[in-house]
Amino acid sequence: MLIKQLSIFLENKKGRFTEVTTILGDAGINMTAFTVAENSDFGIVRLLVSDPEKARNVLRDNKYAVSVTDVLCVQTPNEPGALSKVMDIITQADISIEYMYAFSLGKGAVVVIRPDDLDKAVSVLSENKVALLASGDLFAL
Repeated sequence: MLIKQLSIFLENKKGRFTEVTTILGDAGINMTAFTVAENSDFGIVRLLVSDPEKARNVLRDNKYAVSVTDVLCVQTPNEPGALSKVMDIITQADISIEYMYAFSLGKGAVVVIRPDDLDKAVSVLSENKVALLASGDLFAL
C-alpha cells in the first residue's frame, strides 16, 4: 500500500512554514505527519495530508514548488525492537532507504519510509506480515 506524500521546497525564511500551514488549513486540509530538512538557503518539508492532490494544487496556486511522491507507512508496536524487526526485513531484501520519519501514539507507532524500490519493499513487508497503512488508516488512528 502506497501513500502520497507532499514535498515542498521552501526558502529558509521566517514565516514560510506558517504560510504553508495557513494555506492548507484554510483549504480544509489536515496534516497527519511532517518532517523538515533544511540548510542555510532552503528547506524541504515532507507532509502526509488528508487530500494530497488538493494540497498540491492549492500550494501551487500560491506559488510553492511542490511534488507528490509515493511512500510506505508501516505500523508497529511502540516498544523496543519493533522497528529493528522491520528494518531487518528491509536490509535482508537488499533495499536501501532514501529517508524515513516516524511518530508514535500510545501503544502504536507509524513509520514513513521512502525505499529505493517501493514495489519490492511492499512485497517483502507484506510477505512478512508487517502492517502497511493506507491513507485512510492514518486519519483513523
